Amino acid sequence: MRPTLFVVAKAPIMGRAKTRLARDIGPVHAKRLYRAMMGQVLRQVRDPRWDTVLAVTPPHLLGHVPDWEGYTQIPQVSGSLTPRLAALFARKGPTLTIGTDCPQVNASDIAQAFRALKSRKHVFGPASDGGFWLMGTNGPLPVDFFEGVRWSHAETLSDITARTDGTFAVLRMLTDVDDLTALQAYRQSFRPQHE
Repeated sequence: MRPTLFVVAKAPIMGRAKTRLARDIGPVHAKRLYRAMMGQVLRQVRDPRWDTVLAVTPPHLLGHVPDWEGYTQIPQVSGSLTPRLAALFARKGPTLTIGTDCPQVNASDIAQAFRALKSRKHVFGPASDGGFWLMGTNGPLPVDFFEGVRWSHAETLSDITARTDGTFAVLRMLTDVDDLTALQAYRQSFRPQHE
């Protein structure tokens, strides 16, 4: 099976994407930032070594969002992250999933993750908030793999790794840009350091 990277993406609709960030900086600026981050992630992770597929919401906009042109698109299933991730990891073969919250992610991160899956069952990219920016496995995963995971929690990644048999690789830690504090930390990391 060909390696597949699923990018989980929301349509850049005012008030629908980056809602936590919008509370801090306003919906117009949050939408603009989301479109910029989504575009940056898509440009940086696309590579001929794997298939890049967008898992999108809302489903009725499939094929109608200019930002997604040129990418294979599938609708996300409805519900929480539990059924949405379970559906993506139901396929056989090396499978990765990322969101659009970490503009730092690039093709070398993805290549490293797929390399890790040659010797490990799972691979994770930890996020500084306790979650993850990447998850990968040699699928399919059991249908109940994500049941009981505390999403958007400081122990999200711990909940998931506890469901593995311990044979997983870990990539570098990145920051999910979900709120103003995270946005400022991300911007700070790109400022030149003064001697």
